[in-house]
Amino acid sequence: MTGTPTGWRDRAAVVFATGFGLGYAPVASGTFGTLPGVAVVVLAWPALAGNLAAQAAVGLLLTLLAVPVCGAAERVFGTKDDGRIVADEYATFPLVMIGLPVDRAEWWILPLAFVVARFFDIVKIWPARGLQKIRGGLGIVIDDVFASLYALAFTHVAVRAVRHLLM
Repeated sequence: MTGTPTGWRDRAAVVFATGFGLGYAPVASGTFGTLPGVAVVVLAWPALAGNLAAQAAVGLLLTLLAVPVCGAAERVFGTKDDGRIVADEYATFPLVMIGLPVDRAEWWILPLAFVVARFFDIVKIWPARGLQKIRGGLGIVIDDVFASLYALAFTHVAVRAVRHLLM
């Protein structure tokens, strides 16, 4: 099966896996595909402020849901980790924002986290590059989990440094 979804499950998987069509962007599909994850954070984080367990749960749930969705879309497209598949980017972005605020007072944190997340996803520091060789949806998502965890750590350090400089 390559390219065309045949049933409703395939069509649904492709819609979610392509980030509701953002994965079809002619350039930087992963960057555009991260935007639904940013939307999740903008909408959910104010209600979850200070609740690290709930923020982690949202990130984990989205990540786990992305695995079968990405795997199904990969089967439809017939290509290993097809560039149109971006659910791995948007589902793991909330992991980058665990413990970080989304508010007007520190508006710069969200764009910083976005840029840092894209950097670590593109660079793929060990073991992320090797893990993406795993077959199926897990292989598509697992490298983004590691990239997101690296981005989470880096962003926390950067935020603390900036706050220290501003004090």
